[in-house]
Amino acid sequence: MKATLDWHQGLAFTGTADSGHEITIDGPPDLGGENAGFRPMEMLLLSVGGCSAMDVMHILKKSRQDVTGCRIELDGTRAETEPKVFTDIHVQFIVTGHDLKEKHVARAVELSAEKYCSASIMLQETVNMTHGYTIEAAD
Repeated sequence: MKATLDWHQGLAFTGTADSGHEITIDGPPDLGGENAGFRPMEMLLLSVGGCSAMDVMHILKKSRQDVTGCRIELDGTRAETEPKVFTDIHVQFIVTGHDLKEKHVARAVELSAEKYCSASIMLQETVNMTHGYTIEAAD
């Protein structure tokens, strides 16, 4: 896997990866950025959520669960001093669907956290990672 970052000005970069998609990364104005894109640590948090979300949705589909929606809320706490690494990350799944079985949702979240989500598992060595879920009935 390869990725590149091309500088534009200030703290603004465009990132591209093997998929060919682009993303803008920028910093806050007080550090010389223009707030024109994601902060790197925001992207790290979103990466954990995205990786885990894909796992959970894939597992629920294989379990033949009738999922109509899935929202992942991430709450990251960072150290107060430099380097301001994540100390805690909580990944909360809100899964909506028809007749969802709690055992399937719980198992999907557990498998992602413990076996499949490379981003989450990689960070577990240094970050207190927690996962939870809520099931909501579809209208």
